[in-house]
Amino acid sequence: MTFSTEKSSLPALSHADALAANTADFLLLFGRVLLGCIFIRSGYGKIFDIGTYSMTFAARGLPAYLAYVSVPLEFFGGIAIVLGVATRYFVIAMVAFMLVATFSSHAYWNFTDAAARRAQENNFYKNIAILGGFLLLFVTGSGRFSLDHWLRRRG
Repeated sequence: MTFSTEKSSLPALSHADALAANTADFLLLFGRVLLGCIFIRSGYGKIFDIGTYSMTFAARGLPAYLAYVSVPLEFFGGIAIVLGVATRYFVIAMVAFMLVATFSSHAYWNFTDAAARRAQENNFYKNIAILGGFLLLFVTGSGRFSLDHWLRRRG
């Protein structure tokens, strides 16, 4: 995998450059596992009863049929991110999923109860941070420890 050889602006910080270069593939794997597990865990709780989960969509202003798209994407997309398979394609799908989920489920500005508003605001910004992680993963790719890398070598 090719990574930026950009050096730190301060020579005293150059040790971090070497550390990043030497651990990039492992850290991409670890980051993918952390990112994907959020969606595997959340999707697993819904995938065996999508019908019941779909009934919550109307309150969010979403058509119920989207549950039959979003739940499998959430669960299997998380697995694909962890395994590093078709990573950039799944990242694009997960970004779309996250944007819809974030603005439909965590619209904290619509809550009047202070505790509920605070909880939704935290979830909103957590999702924004996850989106940042997805954007970084889209740019870097899945790394050497991934099915993408293994499949490229075989092809």
